Amino acid sequence: MKKLSKFLENIEVIERIGEGDPDVTGVTADSRKVTHGSMFVAVEGTQVDGHSYINSAQKQGAVVVLCQNLPEELIDGTIYIKVSDTAFALGVMASCFYDFPSHSINVVGVTGTNGKTTVATLLYQLAIKLGYKAALFSTVANYINEISYEATHTTPNAIVLQRSLKEMVDAGCEFCFMEVSSHAVDQKRISGLNFKGSIFTNITHDHLDYHKTFDAYLAAKKGFFDNLGKDAFALINSDDRNGSIMVQNCKAVKKTYSLRSASDFKTRVIENLFEGMQLEMNGKEVWTPFIGNFNASNLTAVYGAAILLGWDDPQLLPAISTLKPVMGRFDAVRSPHGVTAVVDYAHTPDALQNVLEALNQIRSKGNELITVVGAGGDRDKGKRPLMAAEAVKSSSRVIFTSDNPRGEEPEAIIEDMMKGVRFEDRIKVITIVNRREAIRTACSVAREGDVILIAGKGHETYQEVKGKRSHFDDKEIVQEYFDQL
Repeated sequence: MKKLSKFLENIEVIERIGEGDPDVTGVTADSRKVTHGSMFVAVEGTQVDGHSYINSAQKQGAVVVLCQNLPEELIDGTIYIKVSDTAFALGVMASCFYDFPSHSINVVGVTGTNGKTTVATLLYQLAIKLGYKAALFSTVANYINEISYEATHTTPNAIVLQRSLKEMVDAGCEFCFMEVSSHAVDQKRISGLNFKGSIFTNITHDHLDYHKTFDAYLAAKKGFFDNLGKDAFALINSDDRNGSIMVQNCKAVKKTYSLRSASDFKTRVIENLFEGMQLEMNGKEVWTPFIGNFNASNLTAVYGAAILLGWDDPQLLPAISTLKPVMGRFDAVRSPHGVTAVVDYAHTPDALQNVLEALNQIRSKGNELITVVGAGGDRDKGKRPLMAAEAVKSSSRVIFTSDNPRGEEPEAIIEDMMKGVRFEDRIKVITIVNRREAIRTACSVAREGDVILIAGKGHETYQEVKGKRSHFDDKEIVQEYFDQL
């Protein structure tokens, strides 16, 4: 509980109607969660406008209404605060309510199309291994120290985010690592957060169903870096041509990492096998159980961030060598007959290209690479033919199947994918709509030494069809098949 005056110290007020300095017992943008004494923040969302629920919030007991547009009917006893941007103000108000938790913990955000989950999770793993108390927000799971919590969004809404950070501070956490999605930046979910550092992995074709244009997507990512303070660090992948764009107008300390060019943190891949990679990081060698150049890049980001956080001690590289791949990211299962199946979350053209390239680098000559892939429904349709083209170009055989079709017909999604396949390459492609049957078919035709890539869903343990979710786990299906051999 805090006095209203405390909240108003942190935002610019355009107009205020109503007197007094009441106690504020909670902050919410959901009128259904208003209780007596709450501040209701009317946010213009992507689906609904919170201004339509001001009256409902007042009936529930809201004493303060924060809005961009004052309602026509003003009710005595309610204080109305008009601001220019309620989405931004929501995060600031939530931060104030929870005692500005991000000022008491080192928050590091990771953004990019691919690699966010891996980099954030490995930094969390590394912190724990080095003896720090740490927390994680990720697509796969959230952690406070070593206790896991279900993750519902890549980046939670502003109130959940600030409340969780408060719990992390109360649990003694020194560091918090979090994925920062472009949606979160655009929707101001990270407003009110103080970042110690930020990491940019890469940016490729994705989320254009939401952002509409690549330039808008790029601008959303850049917005994260534009708002960093001068005491923060910005660690940028200089192998991505858009890396330099991210830090234009950025006040933070700028650092770079790379596999290909001179940078502050440079890694060279010495050996790349199915068992792992031998790397040279800033002149020091380390063995890791990860595979592929894209993972070498992710590990370089982790190494660089660790140095920038002050973890440069003799235990750093030995601890990095013990890090484990994230569930559903290059997750390998081997059959008794020498077939390797890899389950991976790759659901963009670039991510698919990276995984296929890694597998082709290490598979033996004469063995096949069989790819099972689909595309999500009700999402960016433009990437479907691009993903298909990447799969066909880099695979011996391809099975197009369903992913999470959501409200679309899976056959229509597959038709969109086929538009990316040249006529002469169609001999390499078969379509099996049922994903379970597609996976089992790939396993049945694979021979000793062959590699199967099952892409798109990774860690997900469900399939969403016509609004209904049912249990579905790619790795589980592969394991069941191999166990029957």
